[in-house]
Amino acid sequence: MARSLDGLTVVALEQAIAAPYCTRALADRGARVIKIERPGVGDFARAYDTRARGLSSHFVWTNRSKESLTLDLKHAAAPEVLERLLTRADVLVQNLAPGAAARLGLSFEALREGHPRLIVCDISGYGVDGPYRDKKAYDLLIQAEAGLMSVSGTPDEPVKTGISIADIAAGVSAVTGILDALLLRARTGRGSHVEVSMLESMVEWMGFPLYYALDGAEAPPRAGAAHATIYPYGPFPTGDGQTVVLGLQNEREWLVFCEQVLRQPPLARDARFESNARRNANRAALRALVGECFAALTAAQVVERLDGAQIANARLNTMAEVWNHAQLAARKRWTQVGSPAGALPALKPSGLPDDADARMDPVPALGEHSKAILAELGYGADEVASLRASGAV
Repeated sequence: MARSLDGLTVVALEQAIAAPYCTRALADRGARVIKIERPGVGDFARAYDTRARGLSSHFVWTNRSKESLTLDLKHAAAPEVLERLLTRADVLVQNLAPGAAARLGLSFEALREGHPRLIVCDISGYGVDGPYRDKKAYDLLIQAEAGLMSVSGTPDEPVKTGISIADIAAGVSAVTGILDALLLRARTGRGSHVEVSMLESMVEWMGFPLYYALDGAEAPPRAGAAHATIYPYGPFPTGDGQTVVLGLQNEREWLVFCEQVLRQPPLARDARFESNARRNANRAALRALVGECFAALTAAQVVERLDGAQIANARLNTMAEVWNHAQLAARKRWTQVGSPAGALPALKPSGLPDDADARMDPVPALGEHSKAILAELGYGADEVASLRASGAV
C-alpha cells in the first residue's frame, strides 16, 4: 500500500526523545529516516536502560524504521558527508544542544540558498531567541517551567507525569509543522523553517489550567488522580483490592449514579451534593460514601453497575494488563518489529488512513547502515575504510 510520505528522505541529527519521536512518526508514514549518531556511542538514549530485552526502552520506542549512520559532526570530513546527504534530502530535523546546528552551518538560513526545497525543523527547549535560549532543557525541567507540575500531584507535593510528556508535545508539534511545510512546498516549490520549542508546545497543552487561572485567579488545585474541579471523577478502591476510575459529567449522570450504582436515590437530593460545585466542595464526605459502597463490591461488580448506568469508567491497569488489553487485541493493534535483540512487540500507530499500512521496520543497531549509505552517496570502499580509520564514521 502507498503511504503518504513514501519517497521522502529525512536526515535526523537527533537524540533523546523529542526529535526521535517526531522522525519515527514520519517513518511510520513511509519516510526514509537517516539517523546520524556519534561513532561508538550513538544517541545517548541507547544507554538509558536495558529493559527491552537488553535494549533501551526509550530507544526502542522512538527509533524503529530508521537507518543508523555514524558520523562525528566535528570531524573535518563531516561537512562533505552532510552536504551529499542534504542534496538528496527533503527534511532536516535536529535537536542538538542550543546553537550547535548553527555552528555546524546547518541553520535554515545557511542551507536555504544551496538547498531551496529543504525543510529544516529545529527542536529546542526554549526557542532560538529570548533570555532562555541557551538553557539546557529536559522533560522534567520543562514540566516545571510550563506549570504542569504546579497543577499535578497531591495537595502536599507536586509530581511529574510518568511519561516524557513535554518531549512528546514537542515531537507532535514538529510532525504537524513538517507536514504543513510539505503541503506548502507542494504549492510553492520552496522549503520552510519549522521551529519548535518544548516550552511553547507544553504551554499550549496547559490551556485549561491557564484559562482557569486567568487574570490572577486561583489555579486548579492539585488533586492527585482525581479531577481538580469535577467530582466524583477519579479513582476509587474496590473490595477486592482493585481500583476503578470513573467520571461524572453532568447532573443527569449524578442522578443515575445515585440510583443505579450507589443504590441510594435520596443522596441525589442531599444539599451537600446537589450541584457539581457543592460536590466538589464536599468531596471528602462524598468520597467516604462512595468508598463505603464500593468496599462491598469487586471491581468487576462496580464496572458492571457503572456500565449499566452508562457512567464512564476504566480499570487502573498495570503495564502487564495493557500489554494484554482485550480491546487492543480485538482490534489487532499489536505487531512486531525487528531489532538487534530479535523481534519485539510494537503498537501500530493510530490515526493513519485505512488504506495505508504503517511502516514497521527494525530498530537499527548503531551504525548498521553506515557502509550502505556512504556507498549510496558515492564513497568507494577505500574511502569508506579511510573514513572509518580516521574516526569520522
